[in-house]
Amino acid sequence: MATVPPGIRLLVSFNRDQWYRALTFILTFLLYTSFHLSRKPISIVKSELHRNCSSVSELATIASIGSHHLSLHNDMDCSWKPFDKTNYKQLLGAMDYSFLCAYAVGMYLSGIIGERLPIRLYLTVGMLASGLFTCLFGLGYVYNIHSLAFYISVQVANGLVQTTGWPSVVTCISNWFGKGRRGLIMGLWNSHTSVGNILGSLIAGYWVSSNWGLSFIVPGLIIAVMGVVCFLFLIEHPNDLKSMYSHQSKTGKNVPTKSRNGLNGHTEVYLQYKDKQAKAYYYNEDSVQNSKSYDTQLLLPSDTVCVPVQPVVVVRRESEPSAISFMGALRIPGVIEFSLCLLFAKLVSYTFLFWLPLYITKAAHLDAKKAGDLSTLFDVGGIVGGILAGVISDKLGKRATTCAVMLLLAAPTLYGFSMISEFGFGPTVGMLLVCGCLVNGPYSLITTAVSADLGTHKSLKGNARALSTVTAIIDGTGSVGAALGPLLAGLLSPGGWDQVFYMLMTADFIALLLLLRLVTKELTSTKTHPISSIELKEH
Repeated sequence: MATVPPGIRLLVSFNRDQWYRALTFILTFLLYTSFHLSRKPISIVKSELHRNCSSVSELATIASIGSHHLSLHNDMDCSWKPFDKTNYKQLLGAMDYSFLCAYAVGMYLSGIIGERLPIRLYLTVGMLASGLFTCLFGLGYVYNIHSLAFYISVQVANGLVQTTGWPSVVTCISNWFGKGRRGLIMGLWNSHTSVGNILGSLIAGYWVSSNWGLSFIVPGLIIAVMGVVCFLFLIEHPNDLKSMYSHQSKTGKNVPTKSRNGLNGHTEVYLQYKDKQAKAYYYNEDSVQNSKSYDTQLLLPSDTVCVPVQPVVVVRRESEPSAISFMGALRIPGVIEFSLCLLFAKLVSYTFLFWLPLYITKAAHLDAKKAGDLSTLFDVGGIVGGILAGVISDKLGKRATTCAVMLLLAAPTLYGFSMISEFGFGPTVGMLLVCGCLVNGPYSLITTAVSADLGTHKSLKGNARALSTVTAIIDGTGSVGAALGPLLAGLLSPGGWDQVFYMLMTADFIALLLLLRLVTKELTSTKTHPISSIELKEH
């Protein structure tokens, strides 16, 4: 007989719960990857929109001197005229702001709504709607729409529906994974943000120069397809499986019963028992038809015919925990500090997300595709930073201190990044990786492990239904900063990119200050407390 292959032995070594946990991890990872994949194209297309218009203006000038053959080319290439003016940065910033402002406002409502609806259905509807609006933006190219109001309206609608994603996936992943090694697990899991940005940059960059409408349509179709996958496969909570298997066991092993008239004319149900040999023993009023085993004789009185099934009343030990209120979530220790810190940390991160390709295009003098490809290194650094922050905070048991150290190191890195035009290609690559690590590390840790910790805080007394609301409050507050960052970048960049980086360094410093109270509290503790599954019981 041939030996079992080692790969098969590895597969069967995992139990059913572990397989479902792995499925949930991978599925939620892919779901939120598609969210960020659909957000990234706007940053790649920005430089192409303005470059087309400005280059066409030059061509039109030449054409007016020479031949008139370029007039048709002018009309075809510059069909999105709101972005061909000198205030194009402000207009592009307004598009970013419309999306992010709607996202920030909607996030506060999304967590509250999400706790009261099935996560799977809520997330599915949000992903399908997000795919629709992302495709609509790309159809502006197909149908030659050059109305600024159209693009801003689509951005607002897309920002609102995309708020269904984050509270849903964080709640789901937290339901499956306890607090033991949560920083490491969620650091790995949160790399979906950077993976989505990278894939979004590559997909959008592939079509940006030839047909930028496809830069939106393809990601829109991807997130819509993932919404269908979510509907088919997402398991919200391990208890859902338990109820499914218990239902199957009940339907698969029916205990035979029969009815007789009982007291007051009511029908009473009687069990018909089976012994170890699976032989049924029926009892009538006159005699016992079959001999009973010794076990059955002990359980059943010999002078009775049937044993009536008594109604069972299930009494809950306590009432079902209700969804937490907005103010109740704010009273959880640490929620306000981490929320405000995330506001400024996310301001920095999202400014890079929306403006980095354009900055590289202008500072390093690269075309839109090369700038988009190079900007993915920032997200690669973000993956490393998120995992590193999770591992360190798990080891030390100090989430706030870990964030503060990375924020402190990020400030000089941002200053160095502002001089990117003076670097060669090699130092630029290294700076992108380091900057992505230090900027996205605290952002990743706060939005995942910290949110999950606070959503299952001991003051909630096991009420896990607060997780979605707490996550939405923290990320919603951070999204205010995400809306302000690109807007300020659009307003400050005409005066020079140095002003943008001074703004980013200031935001980074303020984020650090907001954590000082929590850092002091952690450092004054008597000893290091690693966050383990022993100290913090899984909810």
